[in-house]
Amino acid sequence: MGEAKLIATHESFPCARIEWALRIKGVEYEYIKENLANKSALLLESNPIHKKVPVLLHNGKPIAESLVILEYIDETWKQNPLLPQDPYQRAQARFWAKFIDEMCVPVIWGAGIAQGEKKGKALESALELLAFLEKLIHGNKFFGGEKIGFLDIVAGWIPHWLNVIEELGEMELLTAEKFPSLHEWGQNLIQTSPVKDCIPPREKVVDYFGFGFTYMRSLAANKP
Repeated sequence: MGEAKLIATHESFPCARIEWALRIKGVEYEYIKENLANKSALLLESNPIHKKVPVLLHNGKPIAESLVILEYIDETWKQNPLLPQDPYQRAQARFWAKFIDEMCVPVIWGAGIAQGEKKGKALESALELLAFLEKLIHGNKFFGGEKIGFLDIVAGWIPHWLNVIEELGEMELLTAEKFPSLHEWGQNLIQTSPVKDCIPPREKVVDYFGFGFTYMRSLAANKP
């Protein structure tokens, strides 16, 4: 099926998604580690709009944005399907994937950054969103059933990266008491290959997110 290269950085959870998908599919690929502090000509040429990772190069052709890349991988390599075969279930998986990326990620990140009076409201919003995922996963081992699927990959940042956001944001969101099903799902996920094989060291994620937290808080403090 041609040559696959992944431009990525290990600390980024959108990049981890692509590694998980490629490994589930059994696709051989070259990993090109990107220095985001000094972006390469290859990255800027491959993703001139957003200038960010991940980017998948397949036979020299670039595909950007993690959700787009995941669907491309699923359509290109047919073995071990990620998305459900039923059209309605496929639509639902896409809906919840957008929910996670467009609502959960920014709201939880915002709750971590928030300080003072804004913190309580931000935490309420984050907990409300996690409650939807708790209901969705209840009674199932994975969102995809008995095997890791598309939505598990999209939500796969929760059991590892969310814990770092909680630490940096001095907050507690995903506990076994509040969200037993989602917590159990997360533990199952990070103990399952290929997820457990592609999780970066926690201290590196702390450093990776720490800069963003400091920068965003400084911007918020300087707002008129």
